[in-house]
Amino acid sequence: MTGAFLFMNPLQLRSMEVSQTVQDTIPENAEVTTLAGGCFWCIESEFRSLEGVLYTRVGYEGGTTDNPTYRDITTGKTGHAEAVEIYFDNSKITYRELLDYFLTKAHDPTQKDRQGVDVGTQYRSAIFYHDEAQKQAAEAAITAATLSKVWKNPIVTEISPKSTFWEGEDYHQQYYEKYEAETGRPHIRVLLKKQK
Repeated sequence: MTGAFLFMNPLQLRSMEVSQTVQDTIPENAEVTTLAGGCFWCIESEFRSLEGVLYTRVGYEGGTTDNPTYRDITTGKTGHAEAVEIYFDNSKITYRELLDYFLTKAHDPTQKDRQGVDVGTQYRSAIFYHDEAQKQAAEAAITAATLSKVWKNPIVTEISPKSTFWEGEDYHQQYYEKYEAETGRPHIRVLLKKQK
């Protein structure tokens, strides 16, 4: 499948889409959710394309080690998941709409402790709720996604209370956008996702 990209005209390689609502700094008083679904580069790029998403940052959530580094979490021993904090404008996109997108389009929530070739607990599917309302919405969204039969296998996304979100290293933030700016072409994972 990747060989097809080698023969494409460079003009056919569409750039990664970033919503006009995305800002450069964390907005004040915006709602926030924390989601994990495999490689945080992929999940972050998915949500930055949605109208109403204001800001994202990648990092590590759900583990026991303070101030973990990328090298620490790749061992799978810290308990953290690669996660994305998503700040959003609820008048343009609701929390439930973000969850529905997460569970049906942004990743495969049926893969236990992995996402494609990325394997380990750090790549698990998880919703880290910030309050009781988010917890209930997450439960309802998983039930709805299950009933819709979008996936033939059961959804294994965990629902856990938010803990400390440890911001990832700067080079991980908006990785695909940085890659495209530096190389002049989209990252191969972006191209592969667009082919699905």
